[in-house]
Amino acid sequence: MAKEITPRDKDYSQWYNDLVIKAGLADYSAVRGCMVIKPYGFAIWERMRDALDAKFKETGHSNAYFPLFIPKSFFSKEASHVEGFAKECAVVTHYRLKNGENGEIIVDPEAKLEEELIVRPTSETIIWNTYRDWIQSYRDLPLLINQWANVVRWEMRTRLFLRTTEFLWQEGHTAHATAEEAVEETIKMLHVYADFAENWMSVPVIKGVKTANERFAGAIDTYCIEALMQDGKALQAGTSHFLGQNFAKAFDVQFATAEGTREHVWATSWGVSTRLMGALVMAHSDDDGLVLPPKLAPIEVVIVPIYKGEESIAVLKEAGNNIKKSLESLNIRVKFDDDEKSRPGYKFADSELKGIPVRIALGMRDLENGTVEVARRDTKEKEVLQITDLEVKIKHLLEQIQLNIYQKALDFRADMTHKADTWEEFVDLLENKGGFIAAHWDGRPETEQAIKDKTKATIRCIPIDNVQEAGKCILTGQSSSQRVLFARAY
Repeated sequence: MAKEITPRDKDYSQWYNDLVIKAGLADYSAVRGCMVIKPYGFAIWERMRDALDAKFKETGHSNAYFPLFIPKSFFSKEASHVEGFAKECAVVTHYRLKNGENGEIIVDPEAKLEEELIVRPTSETIIWNTYRDWIQSYRDLPLLINQWANVVRWEMRTRLFLRTTEFLWQEGHTAHATAEEAVEETIKMLHVYADFAENWMSVPVIKGVKTANERFAGAIDTYCIEALMQDGKALQAGTSHFLGQNFAKAFDVQFATAEGTREHVWATSWGVSTRLMGALVMAHSDDDGLVLPPKLAPIEVVIVPIYKGEESIAVLKEAGNNIKKSLESLNIRVKFDDDEKSRPGYKFADSELKGIPVRIALGMRDLENGTVEVARRDTKEKEVLQITDLEVKIKHLLEQIQLNIYQKALDFRADMTHKADTWEEFVDLLENKGGFIAAHWDGRPETEQAIKDKTKATIRCIPIDNVQEAGKCILTGQSSSQRVLFARAY
């Protein structure tokens, strides 16, 4: 292997950190809690971003951009919203530096802002203040806007991609004439996220509704997609919020109806972030490196020539480039790794580390036989294929790999989803197996908090297709009409 990675079963957390750094996805920065996304990691994020952006536009949304800085007074207009983010805000208090007496740079005390600015932790307040000017009539609705941006939430304990002080995301913010339209939008975007997670990331997700304790600050309802990682912990992969009229009332966003009355609009917001990069790594990868679904892999196929003597170099380069062009004509992303300074063994290990779905080895004997050796990253199986068959076979192989990675994750989730009917069962499953636990809960926030305090497990969601069944709460024994999904989570 090109670079040593801690095995998953020895230290899962260290395995993740090793893999993110050694596969070239991200690195720590000089700024506490912030990361540098390296070119290979950013290339994966770009593929995620572009796929999601196309889905947003297909569903009628347009992109815009709003300021990074938000006046502090805006947050005070929606009480639950400011309470939810108050402890995470970075605050700008001054606008100038100057030289101090000893030559050091200091903050100029005379350059204090009249009103502090908050570095956006999310953009509801600045956007709804703007929407007040944009929305006058029912003819202006629905307003369907998305923003690609960075946000800052001050974190004490950080982890690359999963929880950093600054991260990249998209946030959709829409305005509607009726509550029904807004709820429809909220659920529609939940399905968009689920479709992306499953069909692009190959990560199966459970769609559900958050409890009152877990919902977004300022929302009436929060819908989510929950994924399961290989260590048995859940990860919230995306959220979509029905905001009701809370922000419209806070910022007085009203519209003239067709009947001539004035009403406050109904709102949604929804977002996913670079946390999806962490989900991608943890859901599929192994001790040798990343395992990437082809749709998101910056390189789908790598061709490695096996040089034996100077006379073979020109011949193999010509053959390799011909294969590359042939596959690229099918819109397959191909790298011909003809670097003569690195040995084939190193290139094989590096392609495994980077999760390239298909590797083609090309030697002189292969050329004489009109064949190549093809290895797939997900199963590490190898087969010999005729060069003349590569276009058809590689296209089909990439589709197989995409489906197989998803099926493997789906089977894992099925094996790691359990039912608990008693407190003893619940605790035993958490401690010894992990994963999702379907159990009864009495519906009270204080019970939910007590379970969290005792076990560190939270209610990940109430699945939207939940089966209604009578039962008793695992902690209090009070009656319950349905099971909810618990797990320890990132």
